[in-house]
Amino acid sequence: MSDPWKECMDHCLEVTKKAGEMVREALQKEIAVMQKSSPVDLVTETDQKVEQLIISSIKEKYPTHSFIGEESVAAGAPSVLTDNPTWIIDPIDGTTNFVHRFPFVSISIGFTVKKEIEFGIVYSCIEDKMYTARKGKGAFCNGVPIKVSGQEDISQSMVLTEMGFKNDPEQFNTMLANLKTILTLPVHGIRSPGSAAVNMCLVACGSADAYYHMGIHCWDMAGGAAVVKEAGGVIIDISGGPFDLMSRRLIVASSRAIAERIAKEITEILSLPQESKL
Repeated sequence: MSDPWKECMDHCLEVTKKAGEMVREALQKEIAVMQKSSPVDLVTETDQKVEQLIISSIKEKYPTHSFIGEESVAAGAPSVLTDNPTWIIDPIDGTTNFVHRFPFVSISIGFTVKKEIEFGIVYSCIEDKMYTARKGKGAFCNGVPIKVSGQEDISQSMVLTEMGFKNDPEQFNTMLANLKTILTLPVHGIRSPGSAAVNMCLVACGSADAYYHMGIHCWDMAGGAAVVKEAGGVIIDISGGPFDLMSRRLIVASSRAIAERIAKEITEILSLPQESKL
């Protein structure tokens, strides 16, 4: 009996490799930067070209499937998750890193069926690290199995998050207060690599013990969520409840003890509009 989702994943891997080559080639040239919602919300021609490459290649092979792509949504397409087989695509996760040639730049693709993630691929292009995971089949980096650290003591943990300017003063102050709260638990340290998908994969392979973020999107999370789950990690909502791909927030950790401790300690940003599910 054929396995349609394996065929989808194999096709996705080939497309992702081509997209990675496009990203690396673009880094050798002058990068034209455009602004989206604010001076720190950046997009480049490469973001748009990579997404076009991925979607056109997949759509040609699977014309009935649905797509949620970061740049498509920015151009006005809906960000709605349905039961239909759906590709959730971030063509360049870490655009600010890409603009500055900071080496954590990834292509993230998650594939859902009936709103459940079937597989995820995260390609850290500059590092040439291909993270892959399929539901029930384990997680891998360049074909080698990976797993979370298993750390359960928050005071022995390396924690990842993202720090950046926010127009809303309340959100900005909450972000800074949460940093102070986590640092003074204490933890070994906080790092901010600049790509949500890479952050999740760093937890998945045991290089970090936790990652929390509020304000990201389904395309930032879908690929990495598959990798973390299959590597034995825990993903929950900032509130401590179940993870929702369309909620724009998450805690990822090497153990439930660490995930729940972070949920207990940090303050939620309550004003984030959720994405949609049908």
